[in-house]
Amino acid sequence: MADQTPILELQHVDKSFGPIDVLGDINLKVHAGEVLCLLGDNGAGKSTLIKTLAGVYTPTRGKILMDGKEVHFTRPRDAQEMGISTVHQFGGTFPLMSIGRSFFVGVEPTKGWGPFKVFDRKTANDVAVKAVQDFGITRIDDGDRLVGGLSGGERQSLAIARAVHFGARVLILDEPTAALGVKQASHVLRIVNEAKKRGLAVIFITHQVMHALAVGDHFAVLIRGRLAANFMKGEKSREEITDLMAGGEDMATLEAQIAGEDTELHSPAHVRASQAE
Repeated sequence: MADQTPILELQHVDKSFGPIDVLGDINLKVHAGEVLCLLGDNGAGKSTLIKTLAGVYTPTRGKILMDGKEVHFTRPRDAQEMGISTVHQFGGTFPLMSIGRSFFVGVEPTKGWGPFKVFDRKTANDVAVKAVQDFGITRIDDGDRLVGGLSGGERQSLAIARAVHFGARVLILDEPTAALGVKQASHVLRIVNEAKKRGLAVIFITHQVMHALAVGDHFAVLIRGRLAANFMKGEKSREEITDLMAGGEDMATLEAQIAGEDTELHSPAHVRASQAE
């Protein structure tokens, strides 16, 4: 995998909002058939990083590359057209819609001619049910069933199957197992593994270390918008990862790095250089 070109790569990405630096010098890459687990406590910068990858935000500095070529996203649709799909915590589904209708919302199949075209319910239902069952969720067998009647895990499965059906190459999963029971979470983790087998690059954002260890190949820990650790499966134990997320190991190094940058920023030489500019 080391010799392959990553599907998605971040090089020295910063994101600031006015004087507030939210992300600093983020370097990450994810390959086809790999799950990158992005870990961090609340306020670590995970949401800002997701939105930057999804085209909601533009990096203040740094580059985003796909297949080794720099790309620029000015809106979410730009990222979607490049094959980056984000599934949010509650699946982005519509509780009062049928499974088939929710699966095709915005791109509904039709039948008929000209002004007499109508929604092709049978086609939508058949495709949606097959797409979900192909991921191993066999309980969903009726496309007319309301999404609101599905469990949290089944909603996540539906959203992931939809993203894959419409050509996702990079799947960003934002806390997909949060607030789910053990059985529902296991459904979602099985779907993640299936997506990996199909060659997708998966970015799995979670607070649950055990869930990350169950599916992850590559792990990154964010603290205060900085990359505190970046390691592969087997290089750190569960306890070490938990300690990192709590700000333990490597935190002193990170704080020293931030302090060093602040010192350099306010040094007389830097101030004189800034005034000269």
